[in-house]
Amino acid sequence: MTSACLEVMPLPADAAAAAVPELATLLHACVHAGASVSFVLPYTLEDAASFWRGKVLPGVRSGALTLWAARVDGRIAGSVQLDTDTPPNQPHRAEVRKLLVHPDWRRQGIARRLMREVEAMAVRLNRSLLTLDTRTGDAAEPLYAALGYQTVGVIPGFARDPVDPAKVDGTTIMYKQL
Repeated sequence: MTSACLEVMPLPADAAAAAVPELATLLHACVHAGASVSFVLPYTLEDAASFWRGKVLPGVRSGALTLWAARVDGRIAGSVQLDTDTPPNQPHRAEVRKLLVHPDWRRQGIARRLMREVEAMAVRLNRSLLTLDTRTGDAAEPLYAALGYQTVGVIPGFARDPVDPAKVDGTTIMYKQL
């Protein structure tokens, strides 16, 4: 990592709401750089802000979702979510969602640091199994494997490519026992 100051912290509801413009910028940049995180082009900053306000903030407010932000020199450079809203027969499990690192800050250890925070929180919450999915062949897939996540399988043709909607990509389902 460069000499920049990296801080990773959970964002409680009020802080998350205040950070929506920065989080929207992060998501917008990731989608425009080709990240397969549920969205396709064209994708506006308002689309990104609506996602944070409508899909993430309610879970953060209810306590079912924990959101982290990685800040580099005070600016949000990455984020990740831990979804603990599981059914009664799965209180031991949680899902990692939307690991995002701004294209300008990739390959500097931010994703690893965010994942370490997610895993530490899962342990504190007595969650012994984490699950996630990632686009098959994506740069994140070897990162997750290096962090100890095991591949369950691949679902072909799972989602439209964010840049070329005529193309469909597979998704790789992974898990880690903590």
